[in-house]
Amino acid sequence: MSEQTDVDRDAGSTRETVLRPHRHLFMRGIVAVLALTTPVFAVVYWLTIPSNAWPFVLVAHLVVIAATVIGVASFLNTTIIVSRAGVRERGFFGRTVRVVPGEAGAVILVQVYEGSTLDVLPQLFVASRQGRLLIRMRGQFWSVEDMERVAEELDVPVTRPEEPMTLNQLRRAWPRLLYWFERIPFDR
Repeated sequence: MSEQTDVDRDAGSTRETVLRPHRHLFMRGIVAVLALTTPVFAVVYWLTIPSNAWPFVLVAHLVVIAATVIGVASFLNTTIIVSRAGVRERGFFGRTVRVVPGEAGAVILVQVYEGSTLDVLPQLFVASRQGRLLIRMRGQFWSVEDMERVAEELDVPVTRPEEPMTLNQLRRAWPRLLYWFERIPFDR
């Protein structure tokens, strides 16, 4: 899902496109939290009310609610903004990454097998000229159209392997683009 906005700057008007993760993930997350916590807290309240220990359960319940609210706010604030000034990502945990024109050295758009299935999802990697990962967009969260938009804006040739890759193949081809825990070989 993306939206376009015109932003007035001192030098004139620039066009920004705001990209957001798939919205269906938001509802799935809320439903999962409710499905997991409601029965648990109902039983714990039922067990602790006779012994007057329910205030401790209430505190724990409030902590879970606060964590859920923080998670919702983080999800709603996760964006990638594409403009002539480059690409700016605000991640789930609040980290902001800016990629200005000319900073990207490589853009790789690859289809990756999911686990031990034949299902594939796209992943976009934006790397610096030194090979350091700048931005990673995973198909679980971002649409292919959004990935293409980011790739177009960076004006760097896009590497598109023809065949889908396993995580092991991806690890061998571009190990520096993976998270630290993905770099550890794991044979199944």
